[in-house]
Amino acid sequence: MDEDESFDVSPRDIAILKARVDNPTSSTRELSQILEEEYGISLSHNRINEILRTMSEEEIFRETILPNRDIFRHYLFRVSFNFPNFEDNWRECYDALLNDPHVLIFFTADSDYQWHIIAQFRTDDQMEQWVHNFFKDHGELISQFHNTMLHSVHKFKTEAAVFDNILAETEEGRQYLEYDE
Repeated sequence: MDEDESFDVSPRDIAILKARVDNPTSSTRELSQILEEEYGISLSHNRINEILRTMSEEEIFRETILPNRDIFRHYLFRVSFNFPNFEDNWRECYDALLNDPHVLIFFTADSDYQWHIIAQFRTDDQMEQWVHNFFKDHGELISQFHNTMLHSVHKFKTEAAVFDNILAETEEGRQYLEYDE
């Protein structure tokens, strides 16, 4: 999604989302107090709940559970295509990756239009079996496959401060950033 296609979210709603990310286990009553203290936003907990629900329904954010990074071993797979077979085979492979429980993140990158997959498995043996089955099921599509084990995942979360740049884009958002200074 380029800059022209970004979600149009009000600065108030970005501040609410930032507060939720920074306080993921707080109740909406507690968020109401946080928003009042940190941003001067006065809303009832019911209204905050409605706003969060609407943003979730509009896919402005998704609520996910990320297990402790030490439970799984993480791998980066890079898939290049056998382009003569792409048209007939890409959709089945694409859907399989979207629905695979081991796939944490799936994205397109590089000028060669490679698919990159971050996957998680308990053991190397499970990963190797998955790769074997992936080739059995989708080998006609693949021209190259690179596998990298991510030995030390040092950070595995979104920080609330990432929303500061969005808030700084508008006068209203800058006021929220300056409120608690």
